[in-house]
Amino acid sequence: MQQQVLSRLEELETKFETLNQEIVRPEVIQDGNRYTTLIKQHAELDGIVDSYRQLLAVQTGIDESKVLLEESDAEMRELAAEEIGSLEIRREALEGDLLRMLLPKNPNDAKNVVVEVRAGTGGEEAALFAAEIFRMYQRYAERRRWTVEVMSESSTGTGGLKEVIAVIEGKGAYSRLKHESGVHRVQRVPETESSGRIHTSAVTVAVMPEAKAVELDIDQNEIRIDRFCSSGPGGQSVNTTQSAIRLTHEPTGVVVSCQDEKSQHKNLAKAMRVLRSRLYDLKQQELANERAAERKGMVGGGDRSEKIRTYNFPQNRVTDHRIHLTVHKLPEVLDGDLDELLDQTVSAFEAQRLEEEFQPAQAS
Repeated sequence: MQQQVLSRLEELETKFETLNQEIVRPEVIQDGNRYTTLIKQHAELDGIVDSYRQLLAVQTGIDESKVLLEESDAEMRELAAEEIGSLEIRREALEGDLLRMLLPKNPNDAKNVVVEVRAGTGGEEAALFAAEIFRMYQRYAERRRWTVEVMSESSTGTGGLKEVIAVIEGKGAYSRLKHESGVHRVQRVPETESSGRIHTSAVTVAVMPEAKAVELDIDQNEIRIDRFCSSGPGGQSVNTTQSAIRLTHEPTGVVVSCQDEKSQHKNLAKAMRVLRSRLYDLKQQELANERAAERKGMVGGGDRSEKIRTYNFPQNRVTDHRIHLTVHKLPEVLDGDLDELLDQTVSAFEAQRLEEEFQPAQAS
């Protein structure tokens, strides 16, 4: 492990010991706000310091066993070599855990997400696949006991979706789904294709952290509100009541429409929820671009125009092009069995961050 990382761990251990002394002082305990703050800091460091101390103990064990390699007793040397091998495996695991713990936390990871799925190239086949992709996320949410609320939906007459926008609420929703943004491509024979030719269609997915009102101050004077009649199925209120809402954020040109509810106020609230998240996401992207912190490595740049995954029906395979992973269980994936794909993707992005954060300084 690099010396700069070890020095950082030593500093954190010192801070942890200082906090141990602080949180038992009577004047600190009586100060509710200060005590709460220090207890939170203590809890955040507890896991890191515990793993660091385990690492030190493992390294001590390795050093002691290496001394035994000089023994004249062949059996003792053999036991020492076995012990060193076992401890080195443990050391490697602890070092990996510690590096991940030291990575800056993404403040959005605990947030709910706004998911937008849109049919791309491929006409009606793309719309049908958009519906399948959205159901895939719905079923994954069910497995995680998350809730899904559709904010806006535009369907076709054959069961496809031109576009759907939904909020997925649940612990760690953004941390699990944040790498799903991009182009999802399907290769299969459409039901309407009489010659049996394989068609390629595409669906675009955008995943954004849901922004709360306190996180983003929007000038209401910069928002144009248009009211119009709903269209499509929905009963007597359709085409007779101006319940549908279109919001335009004039400085950025971001437009959000909502007509799913019969109530104009409910449609306005839903549209504002989506608009706020889009503007927050736009702000986050601008910050990332300014810092130029994200490099396009083996996992790509995460651009929403980037082809990230292919679902090939004839070969029963799903391929993630960013991490070069293929699984042959397409029906299960479309039924919401996404954990293997998501785990591998999260690990790949995490590995890239580790490389960027802790790579050795270049010699000048």
